[in-house]
Amino acid sequence: MTTILFYKPYGVLCQFTDNSAGDKRQTLKDYISIPSVYPVGRLDLDSEGLLLLTNNGQLQHRLAHRQFAHLRTYYVQVERIPDEAALQRLRKGVKIKDYFTRPAIVEILLNEPKLPPRHPPIRYRKSVPTCWLKMTLTEGRNRQVRRMTAAVGFPTLRLVRVAVGGDRLGRYAERNRALTLSNLQPGQWRELTEVENKILFELVRST
Repeated sequence: MTTILFYKPYGVLCQFTDNSAGDKRQTLKDYISIPSVYPVGRLDLDSEGLLLLTNNGQLQHRLAHRQFAHLRTYYVQVERIPDEAALQRLRKGVKIKDYFTRPAIVEILLNEPKLPPRHPPIRYRKSVPTCWLKMTLTEGRNRQVRRMTAAVGFPTLRLVRVAVGGDRLGRYAERNRALTLSNLQPGQWRELTEVENKILFELVRST
């Protein structure tokens, strides 16, 4: 079995070919040369961060499907500063089209996270403040984080997935219970370490 961890940059399709009729966009093929690996779940074109790829179909299904409720943690830069009412709505679940999102762990980050610069950078409005949130979800529906923050009135400007796994309080790095970007830069990938393979095994075994 081969499983790799990739830091997906902004503007890269979460697939190996671009079938669109317009200008061709970057795909996973521009970065990853290992044959027969496929993404576990997806990250949108305009999202960044941790993406797992594997050649094990069963593993791919168990990690990606929402029924198994694996934790996914994101750093989310939003426009303006959410108040406690908005944070509570995100935590309890918000209605998006025909469904309600599951309860989430959401907190304001007091300091801007140390992330590589985005290329191109986000478009700031000088008169509008921004804020960073840490959001931990147990599902990954299409553009879910962006739709959640928009639903409570705080559009997402930048979205970076930083971890998969962790405990139910949203803690991950300090307990070796999650997979993280751990020193990767955008566009870089590597195979999982022995410790990370054990974490992956625990994630699958716990469901």
